[in-house]
Amino acid sequence: MAPEVFDLYDDSHSHAGHAGAQAGGGHFYATIVSNSFEGLTPVRRHQLVYQALGDMMKADIHALSIQAFTPVEFKQKEKQE
Repeated sequence: MAPEVFDLYDDSHSHAGHAGAQAGGGHFYATIVSNSFEGLTPVRRHQLVYQALGDMMKADIHALSIQAFTPVEFKQKEKQE
């Protein structure tokens, strides 16, 4: 995907005792900015991220929140904040 921005936040500590956490899977929030997302629906963008993570989605990651933007979308979002 050659991301321009890749920000990953591990929120696993907030889910201590949760079934997924007990099995070893973490809870993460990801912001990814890439030209690869141009013209893709949000669902297709998420599918690309899941494909890139491969087997990590089966064991290492229990929950993943994804914000996937093109560079133009990300700049517009930053202006709004």
